[in-house]
Amino acid sequence: MINAVLVFNNNGQPRLTKFYTQLETSVQQRLISEIFTLVSNRPNSACNFLPLPPLLASSSKSSTPTTPHNDTPSLVTYRHYATLYFIIISTSTESPLALLDLIQVFVQALDGLFENVCELDLIFNFETLHATLAEMIVGGVVVETQLDRVVEGVKAQGKVAKRPVNEGKSGLGLGGFGRGEGVWAGR
Repeated sequence: MINAVLVFNNNGQPRLTKFYTQLETSVQQRLISEIFTLVSNRPNSACNFLPLPPLLASSSKSSTPTTPHNDTPSLVTYRHYATLYFIIISTSTESPLALLDLIQVFVQALDGLFENVCELDLIFNFETLHATLAEMIVGGVVVETQLDRVVEGVKAQGKVAKRPVNEGKSGLGLGGFGRGEGVWAGR
């Protein structure tokens, strides 16, 4: 099970925080800070898997300390793309390589939706960011990993915003809408 999906920039500012398990806000904030510190200090040649920081591991086991669970978060998987860190916190039942692939599909879907995605796209179009994640993960369970289906699902919801600089380009049809200029006319 996936417990959280986090996206940070290189300065540690969160661009996406989605928790699928219940945690107190103070614990979430400390966890976000601690995970960013751990991930950002690792060299590029290091493995993309980390054990979970003690902060969350101890708080998740406090409800039933005598019985081990496969539902307790235990692994941090991340990838660094340009100026953003994409991080997934998961249980030991999830395959770390599958999670790396999930991050790759998530980034490719965002890149396809925004046509060369950048950090500003995530800031100003957070609805598309959340809609893309919701197409892939529901309640901490991965439901879709096929890139075409994820992109089409988000486009069908009408959550894709076009950048003003791209509005003049032709041939950028959105399958099923037939406009060719984009779905969102709010700008």
